[in-house]
Amino acid sequence: MIWYGLLLAAVAAERVAELVVARRNARWSTARGATVTGQGHYPAMVALHTGLLVGCLAEVWLAGRPFLPALAWPMLALLPAAQGLRWWCVRTLGPRWNTRVIVVPGLPLVTSGPYRRRWLRHPNYVAVVAEGVALPLVHTAWITAAAFTVLNAALLTVRIRCENRALATATTPSSTTPAPA
Repeated sequence: MIWYGLLLAAVAAERVAELVVARRNARWSTARGATVTGQGHYPAMVALHTGLLVGCLAEVWLAGRPFLPALAWPMLALLPAAQGLRWWCVRTLGPRWNTRVIVVPGLPLVTSGPYRRRWLRHPNYVAVVAEGVALPLVHTAWITAAAFTVLNAALLTVRIRCENRALATATTPSSTTPAPA
């Protein structure tokens, strides 16, 4: 159980690192006339992601969830893959990546890296979905995995709609890489 708590602490530290990058990128975007949209759903997103970490720990501790190697090892292997995809997205978008919906008007859409394929417009959310299933199931916290998945699906419906609207009104199509910092 201690090692699972350490895993959750590592994921929490990664989330803090994301927030540091997002704050820096928000300053970059704001300096270039960015518009921020979707403020209404952001607190729910923060609460949901915080709840995932708390739920994982609470369910394992309170319900005595066992470590089942046949389930745990594949889920544990999925976590670095999800993190790799997430940080590939962050790196590809450069200063345009954010945890909020912030778009600098006039910049072209990014169509390189994980954004190369048009059928997968939001690869970062694939990482979020994978992590939301894998992290709880490393220690059989299936209630947390199910609850996060359902709530995250509802939230992503709102979030992706918001992002698509913001990108459609503020960008121009191009096959360029992110704008230089």
